[in-house]
Amino acid sequence: MTDILKNKMTEVSVKLSSLPPEEALALLAQEFAGKIILSTSFSWEDQVISHMVLSQRLPIKIFTLDTGRLFSETYYVWSRTNEMYNTTVEAYYPNAGLLEEFVTQKGPNSFYESVENRKGCCYIRKVEPLQRALRGNDLWITGLRAEHSPERGDLPMIEFDETNNIIKFHPLLHWSTDEVKAFINKNGIPYNTLHDKGFVSIGCQPCTRAIMPGDDFRAGRWWWEDKTSKECGLHAHS
Repeated sequence: MTDILKNKMTEVSVKLSSLPPEEALALLAQEFAGKIILSTSFSWEDQVISHMVLSQRLPIKIFTLDTGRLFSETYYVWSRTNEMYNTTVEAYYPNAGLLEEFVTQKGPNSFYESVENRKGCCYIRKVEPLQRALRGNDLWITGLRAEHSPERGDLPMIEFDETNNIIKFHPLLHWSTDEVKAFINKNGIPYNTLHDKGFVSIGCQPCTRAIMPGDDFRAGRWWWEDKTSKECGLHAHS
């Protein structure tokens, strides 16, 4: 199955090379009918892609990971998106048994105590639910952009995720932040107002804070940790 997916990825990558994001998404919706999925955290980027999908009524499933510790502003954007586009973003939650055991043994804020605890929390609240969401699909659309981190500078627009055995497509990979914001403003797309308050990368409330101009994109995530540990396991390149 892996070889079949990789061969198909090679075939479609040629077709995608000259297409704008809207047309690329429409093509992929046909090529991977019933097995294509978009993950959203309701970030700027994810809202742009969701708009492209929903405004064209493309048959692409959209899901989010509700960790149970999101900002109220994030839930507002989720509700507003459902209402505006007459859609239903599917929610995936942490496994109750794993979460209950972790919090009981470690405590509700143990992620501040060690990188191991924080990654354990991320695994239960994000990684394991993501694996369930991706299961049975062949292509995963993400909002990754090259500006997000130096590691993403050489990231291909379409790649194969060996961990999840799925093709990943990053339609906004080479968009700048200004381009993303301009598209949102032009199309009246609902977005997380925390972005206007210095929050760039928005995750769980206890693990996210605003950053100062000039700070690294990831500076607001897990700020109490060493820079080298700032990933949660959702993306190998994050």
